[in-house]
Formats: sequence, structure tokens, C-alpha cells
Amino acid sequence: MNKGITRVAAGLLCGSLLLASGCAQVAPWQRGHLGSDVMSWDSNALKRSLDDHIHSSKEASSGGFGAAGGGCGCNG
Repeated sequence: MNKGITRVAAGLLCGSLLLASGCAQVAPWQRGHLGSDVMSWDSNALKRSLDDHIHSSKEASSGGFGAAGGGCGCNG
């Protein structure tokens, strides 16, 4: 029983060390590179926003995109 606890503790320690090694300090002058359009999931944010608006208007629900409203598109 004691060996089992030791193995679990060792596994948790190794796992937490692996997760902590992925953290990195980003200098303020490097944050602009992380916020660029190239790093986003969608290359065209305006098109994606319009597509989300049209989808939520046609589905008569907001779909969890942050705006409340009905199918009229008024977001009221």
C-alpha cells in the first residue's frame, strides 16, 4: 500500500513538472507577435464575426456568442 502511494505521488510530481515546463515568460515587446492576426484561429476576424451574426439571426438564437436577442437580428 505504501509503494502505491509513493508511485502516485511520484507520478503527480512528474506530471506537474511537465506541465510547469510549458510556462514561459513573455517580454512586453514580444506580446505584439502573439496578438497578431497570424496567431488567431480565423484569419479574417471581420468575416467570422459577420458569419456568426448571420448564423445567430437565422437560427433564432444567439448561440452563445455573447449577445442576447431573438431571430430578428436586433440583439435587443
